[in-house]
Amino acid sequence: MDVVSSFQLENATVRGRVTKLGDLTIDSILKRHDYPKWAAEVLGEALALAVMTAATVKVAGRIMVQAEGDGPIKLLVAEARTDGHMRGYVRLNDEKWAKLVETHQDKKPKIPELIGAGVMGLIIIQDQENTQPYQGIVPIEGDTLAECAQHYFNQSEQIPTCVHLAVEQIPEDGGTVRWRAGGMVIQKVANDDARSDTEEDWNTARALFDTVSDDELTSENVTSSDLLYRLFHEEGVRVEMPLELIDKCPCSADRFIKTLAGMPKAEIVDLANEEAELVADCQFCGRIYRIPTEDVLKLQS
Repeated sequence: MDVVSSFQLENATVRGRVTKLGDLTIDSILKRHDYPKWAAEVLGEALALAVMTAATVKVAGRIMVQAEGDGPIKLLVAEARTDGHMRGYVRLNDEKWAKLVETHQDKKPKIPELIGAGVMGLIIIQDQENTQPYQGIVPIEGDTLAECAQHYFNQSEQIPTCVHLAVEQIPEDGGTVRWRAGGMVIQKVANDDARSDTEEDWNTARALFDTVSDDELTSENVTSSDLLYRLFHEEGVRVEMPLELIDKCPCSADRFIKTLAGMPKAEIVDLANEEAELVADCQFCGRIYRIPTEDVLKLQS
């Protein structure tokens, strides 16, 4: 658990990623935020998607999967770094969420019902200074986050892609639960000298991919290697060294001070006249920072 692995089919122009998230990642993040179940599930799916996308980035940085709309979920952000650190949060419209629960009872809503009319984007932010972030945005289309992600890759990146995302609550004695999540992505890549580019290979890979179950992706008893062997052993599957993942937020008091220092000085002065300290909280990890206003003003002098 808590790893992401890239893989390549030796006899077909197909590559992919697979991840399993457990105690050190998804369980820690979702328990800390304590969101309603449907919101927690979609954040778990977004985090699985983020870590699999980050596994394809060749430079140090981070991937943000972001969805924003006019529905009960106003904003969804899942972030994964290329070093394996991950974090995420959801911002709810409480009034619309209460109405959603009243309307759906126990029936899980579809993504358009959760997020409403809006957009989904993938943002690549490199660690290198003066490098502009890359951002691809598409309208939210599909009943599930996996379908929205497929639409993104097919339309924005123009890469034939299949996505499967799963989140599960495992009941424990005493009434508590443990969160588990998993995901798999396969993509068709251009042919090379060793492999011909055939539609038949892609169709075969898609058919095998469609046999993956949610339980296989979230189970601790089925490793990623076991799952890939079951699916693709006849095609020859090569798995790269897995990357370990962990729930870790890079926020700090210094970061918040620098962010506040970038605000117009007049606004900071107004705040200083009212408050001796500025209070900032991290939406990702929940830490609260109390920063003396004079420290911010010193950076602006």
